Formats: sequence, C-alpha cells, structure tokens
Amino acid sequence: MGLTKQYLRYVASAVFGLIGSQKGNIVFVTLRGEKGRYVAVPACEHVFIWDLRKGEKILILQGLKQEVTCLCPSPDGLHLAVGYEDGSVRIFSLLSGEGNVTFNGHKAAITILKYDQLGGRLVSGSKDTDVIVWDVINESGLYRLKGHKDAVTQALFLREKNLLVTSGKDTMVKWWDLDTQHCFKTLVGHRTEVWGLVLVSEEKRLITGASDSELRAWDIVYLQEVEDLEEPKPKKVKESSPRMQDSLVAEDDALELDETPEDGTDSVLEVFCILSKEEVQKKMEKKMKKARKKAKLNSCKGEEEDLEISVEMTLRDEIQRVTNIKTSAKIKSFDMIHSPQGELKAVFLLQNNLVELYSLNASLPTPQPIRTSRITIGGHRSDVRTLSFSSDNIAVLSAAADSIKIWNRSTLQCIRTMNCEYALCSFFVPGDRQVVIGTKTGKLQLYDLASGNLLETIDAHDGALWSMCLSPDQRGFVTGGADKSVKFWDFELVKDEKSTQKRLSVKQTRMLQLDEDVLCVRYSPNQKLLAVSLLDCTVKIFYVDTLKFFLSLYGHKLPVICMDISDDGALIATGSADRNVKIWGLDFGDCHKSLFAHDDSVMYLQFVPKSHLFFTAGKDHKIKQWDADKFEHIQTLEGHHQEIWCLAVSPSGDYVVSSSHDKSLRLWERTREPLILEEEREMQREAEYEESVAKEDQPAVPGEIQGDSYFTGRKTIETVKAAERIMEAIELYREETAKMKEHQAICKAAGKEVPLPINPILMAYGNISPSAYVLEIFKGIKSSELEESLLVLPFSYVPDILKLFNEFIQLGSDVELLCRCLFFLLRIHFGQITSNQMLVPVIEKLKETTISKVRQVQDVIGFNMAGLDYLKRECEAKSEVMFFAEATTQLEEKKRKRKKREKLILTLT
Repeated sequence: MGLTKQYLRYVASAVFGLIGSQKGNIVFVTLRGEKGRYVAVPACEHVFIWDLRKGEKILILQGLKQEVTCLCPSPDGLHLAVGYEDGSVRIFSLLSGEGNVTFNGHKAAITILKYDQLGGRLVSGSKDTDVIVWDVINESGLYRLKGHKDAVTQALFLREKNLLVTSGKDTMVKWWDLDTQHCFKTLVGHRTEVWGLVLVSEEKRLITGASDSELRAWDIVYLQEVEDLEEPKPKKVKESSPRMQDSLVAEDDALELDETPEDGTDSVLEVFCILSKEEVQKKMEKKMKKARKKAKLNSCKGEEEDLEISVEMTLRDEIQRVTNIKTSAKIKSFDMIHSPQGELKAVFLLQNNLVELYSLNASLPTPQPIRTSRITIGGHRSDVRTLSFSSDNIAVLSAAADSIKIWNRSTLQCIRTMNCEYALCSFFVPGDRQVVIGTKTGKLQLYDLASGNLLETIDAHDGALWSMCLSPDQRGFVTGGADKSVKFWDFELVKDEKSTQKRLSVKQTRMLQLDEDVLCVRYSPNQKLLAVSLLDCTVKIFYVDTLKFFLSLYGHKLPVICMDISDDGALIATGSADRNVKIWGLDFGDCHKSLFAHDDSVMYLQFVPKSHLFFTAGKDHKIKQWDADKFEHIQTLEGHHQEIWCLAVSPSGDYVVSSSHDKSLRLWERTREPLILEEEREMQREAEYEESVAKEDQPAVPGEIQGDSYFTGRKTIETVKAAERIMEAIELYREETAKMKEHQAICKAAGKEVPLPINPILMAYGNISPSAYVLEIFKGIKSSELEESLLVLPFSYVPDILKLFNEFIQLGSDVELLCRCLFFLLRIHFGQITSNQMLVPVIEKLKETTISKVRQVQDVIGFNMAGLDYLKRECEAKSEVMFFAEATTQLEEKKRKRKKREKLILTLT
C-alpha cells in the first residue's frame, strides 16, 4: 500500500542573532598562540568563539541539546570544559572544535567547573549539591563529594596541597582532603549565600564574597601537629549597599569583585589589588612617619614625650581598591586576564546580549578603564517581536524594542541596522526596497533599506498597533490596534522635500470601528474577506468592499492571539492563549477541528504557502507543524530554550525563521527527506524512553560501596546500551563455546575433521575468537561510561567475565583497562563473589596474574619516564634553554624588558 500523503522534514539549519546566553559565563581562551584576543561565550546549546579585535565569530562548538551553563578553559589553553543544564560535562578541543569526552554524573545543571594546575583533574559543582572530581586523562570519575545542602557556587584546587575548597548557596565554605575524600573543615561565618571565593597571597589567605555585600578574609594556617586549619574570625574588607551578590576572581595579585544586585540595576565591577610585601612595608613606613609627626606635634603642646609609637597593620593596608569599571548594562558574567603588555583586560557578558572589553593599566597612579572593543552587530539588545521574509527568500527582517536588522539568509550576516521604536509587527513593501513597522505606541514607521533612513512616521492608532497584513493586490495594507479600530492604507508616491525624486508614502483610506481591542487582522487571498481577532475571544469576518459583518467564529476560552488563512481561502486557523488551535471553514464558519497544540499560549500561527500545512509557535519553547486536512501533528521543531514570540515562513515554504526570549533567531530548512508519521511517533516514543531512563533512580549498589564517594557515574541511555552490548557479547561467547564443544565431540565420533561454520559477527570483526570479541566490546565502551555500564550488568554474567579477564591479563592485553573493570566488579559484587566457591580458584589465579602484570606495566612506565628525563636533560644541556612553559615565560619577560629599555633610550635622546 503506497503512501497517501508525503511530508518533507524540516531540520535546524542555523542559530544567529545571539552574541551570548545569560545562563553561562564568559571566559578568555587561547587560540593561534594569542592570549586575550578570543573569548568563549555560551550560546544556548552551543559555544561561540568571538574575535574581540575584529568582532567576528570564528568558531562554533556544536553542543548537546541542553543549554550551556558553565565554561572553563584548561590551563594549557587547548581544551574547553562545558557544563550543561542536564548535569553533563563535555570537553572540547579548541583546535578541532570537536567534543571528545563527555562526563555524566550530576542530576541537575552544572554551576561551576575548575581545572587543577596541571589540567589533569576537573572538578564540577552542580545544583544537585554534589561535587565530583574527574580524571580528564583517564576519562573517568575519581570521587563524589557530598556535604553541601544547596547549589555549589565555586570550587578551587590548592596548588601545593591535595586539597579542594568549595562554597555554596547554603552559606558554607568546605575544605576537602582529596586523599581521603572527606570534608575536614567547614567555615560557618557567613549568614547569606556564598557566591565566590579566591585564594591569594601564595594561598595563605582565602577571600569570600556573599550576598551581604561584604568580603571576608580568612588566614590559612596549617597546624602540623593536628593537620587542621585554624578558623580565625573573618575580617571584613568592604561594606556597601545590601542585597548584592558577589563573585570573585584572582589574577596575578589582582582581585576583582563583580557586584550583581538582585534588582538587576548594577553594572559596576570593582577591582582590588593585593599589595606585595614590599609595598605593604612602604605603606606601613608612611603610616609610622605620620604617627611620629602627630606625636611630635602633641609633645609641642605640652603632652608627654616618652610615648611608645605603634602602628597596627589592618587588612585595608594589604588590599587596595584600584578602580571601578562601569559597563553599559547589567553584568551577567566577566573574566579578567593580564595581557603580555602588562595591561589588565576585562571582558563582560551583559544582560542585553552584548560583549564589552575594557583595558586597565594598573601601574598608573590613578588607572582609568578604557573600553577597547564591543560586539553589538551580531544581535538585538532585547527580544525580537516580529519577523518577515522578503519576496525572494533572500533577506530576513527582525525587529525588537530598539532596532531593526536585515539579515542575509544564506550567510546569516547582518547587512543593515536601523533604530526604531518598540516594534510589534512588520512586512516588506512589494519590491523589497522598503519595510513598514508597527510600534507599541501605535505608529507606522516606513524605512528605506538602501540608505537605512526613516522615511516617514505616521500616528496610526491611539494604542498599540498589534497586527498588520499586506493586501493580496499589494497596493495597500490593513492595520489593527488597541484603540478598537481597523484602518485601511494605500501606498502612494509623494514628492520628497530633500530631493527632486518622489518617495513612497502611505495614506489612510477607510476605518472600521469595533467594540473590542483588535489583536490580529488577516486578508483572504481573493481580498473579499477580512478576519479580525478581538479581545472578547471571538474572530469576526467582514466583507472588504462594504465592511459588512459576515461571520463570527467563537469557541476559544481566551483571546485569539494569532491566525492565518490558507492560500486557497478555504480554511482559517486560529491560535489562542487557551493553548488550543481551531481550524474553521471560511465558507460557513464551522469549526472543523479543535487541537490541543501547546502546553502554553500559542503565540504565532502561519500557513505554508500553497498548502494546508501550518506552523504554530508557543510559550512551551516548541514549534509544531500540523496538517489542516487530516488534523494531524506532523513534527515538532525543538531548539529554543525559552518562550517563542514569533515565526515567519518564507514565500517558497522552504525556510522558517523563529525568535525567542533566549535572544536567539533560528533558521529551519525543508529537506528532501520524506517524513513518515509512524516513524516520527516511534522516534518520539524513544525520546520519551530516554528521558524516563535519565530520570530514573540510580541502580542500588550492593555492599559497602553504597553511598561511597568512589562512585561518580549516572545512568543514561548510553550506559544501558553499553551494558546490553556486554551481555550480548557474553551470550555469543557462551553459544560459541558450546558449539565448539559439540563440534569437537562430533569430530571425535566421526573420526575426521568437520568444518565449523563461522559466526557472521566474528567474521565482521576479522574472524576473531569469541573471547577476543568480548575484549573488543569492552575496549569500545567510552571510559566515562565504563563503571556505570558494569553497575547495570546482572551478576549472572560476572563469573564468565572474571574467567575471561584472567585469560586476557595472562596474555598481557590491555592490562590497565582490565584491572579497572576487575577492581570495580570486585568492589560492587564482593559479597556474592566471596560466597561462591566456584569463583575462589578464579580469584586466586587473578591475584597472581594481576600483581605480576601490573608490576611489569609499572616497570615499563618507570623505564620510559627515566628515559624521557634523560633526553630532557641532554636537550637542555645542548641548547641551554628550558622546556615548555618556563621557556615561553622567560622569552616574554626578555621581550618586555627589551621594549622598556628601548623606550627609555628614546626618552633620553
């Protein structure tokens, strides 16, 4: 039976109009050997790399479906760790732009990521209150640290000791010993959420910032006898207005405080400096001189001369305020770095979809921040409320509260930006040389695209101008507004006062007064009927020529926000705030079908040209395609992370563009791939199953490991599939082993060799043995998913796995991988293994072979490291230079000194 109707699939093509999302943080990254030029910003589910010097987007890191919440570059600058809303962490290579490693361990959004000094370990904190330390090299979790009662806000590794410091919204700062994985000290001096912390003064002082707008400084003293931290009373650094959230960053003895008030009006970054010992000594000498001078004056007035003069050093003598950096909007996140020229660079991701770069020369007596770069052209400052396609599908118009932008659809570059009032609706004038905008104040604004000038502003309505529709004959248009009127307009050419040529203008021809506010207006394709949506939840149909009433469409429980009429004029579809879409016949006004379309208000609806297919957009973050003839849901376009305000379908029907509260514009493209509804339903069921697996409780861990900090994984659909592959491989091994025994018995009975049929799966792997196939399956599992896959595995498969591991380790195959799997299985199934008498000899053999083979591997590694050290010493002796980072630092220092010397010579001459 053939297909009665074929649909074509729409897929996501691009994300544009977005500079940076608000949920994540902005960070400097090192690319092409340059430091301080490139920044990484979260962009919904992607990460954009921007060139601050050129203002261009140079790299896009394609992420998962979840929104990015946290970024952290590696110390070597080659990788970028990205945290997501679903609790996963992915590590991208900045050279190739590919995500190589994914960690799944948290149940909620990632809030903080930090590398250690060497970049071998990564700590992640989440809203689920857990802290997990990951082994980046081995691609596995090390341990999970539990203790916070609310979201983790900051985490820091100590350089000299194997310790970790974390802070949370539970007002606690916790110190963790990573050797024993336990919390040995909790600082409880805060009364509000701790938003940030930083280690300064060679890690001898900890500074924390909380919501009470005070910085607290803690002296760190290591007591050798009890191996604990002394907990002194915190010292306050500053006090200012209440209700401020503080986050801290330290960068080469500079301390920065980002104050973000809860009411969203603060746009100031305070920069502090940690003075060196010499600078503190000079400051104290000056204070001593002032004290002596004051004492001398007092002695002249007859007071006692033999007074001991003492000056007490306070915290303000060590920490000095440098300056304030004022940005153009509220700061969402920032990052600071010292440039090779000695300047302090601060980059800001602002609330209004903007990135600003400031430079500061801290060596000057009164340093003043200078704004050196700004990325603005790539997006609007506020949400886009209207979209339109040009007649040739090439240009896309987007308008927001302050500007109009014209985009090239193929290149996604902004080719024109024009200032406007708060725009609500728009369209291209026939010919695509002018555009008309309807504003929130009820005005019509006419723009010329070639020059980008505002040609004319007309006061059209007394209230908001909610909707406009171009007439099918393209000679005029109709508008509807909050003043309860519908007005008809015609295009005309008028004499331009500034030139001799005529320019386009509009004039009002008729007006239809109604009893309720007008929310939406639409022409029928033959221009005989006009549909008007009113605030009383009805849609009125009028004759265009006489403006007489024809039909009333009622049935929605809330006002109809959007509607559209099909190209043949047979159907009208209405979308309402009651979450329903109704399909009506335009001949008699009968309701053909009522569809529950979205989980929230339906914000926009538009038919695909020359068809009865239409798209709807809702506040539930989804775009859906429907068939108005069969009343079927065809497909769902998911990608936006917040409410969708509007969409536009191109005149050819090949493209759809949408805008959302997440500041992004998304382009969807129609492909040649046929879409089968049954397959689409099956894919939807699979997606729902994956979501249910992710939401399931973690499998119970038997024995003493339950609740242990060793286990860091999380059950996902990938780990379930990996466990299924292991089980299938063991089943195949059992079947092939049984077949081989039967074959040997047959050959013995027949007295001759009989060929054994080869399993096609083993043949596909190069005609390997069944045991080798099992090893290949283990090697194919991702390192970050290995423990979770073994945890899901039933115990009935464990005896066979242990026997195979014994064979593999004796052969010396993948000793590290097999030992890792072996130790984990022994750890989680210790009770069952020790109580099984059949496994005792297997464990004894594993003990002998494992110890000997691991020692062999250790010897090889030790020999290789000794050889590398020898080669390093030989190279250093020959070239008299240091390797790697030390050599680079010394070279930069030499260059800086040479430039200073040259400047001094020029000054003297």
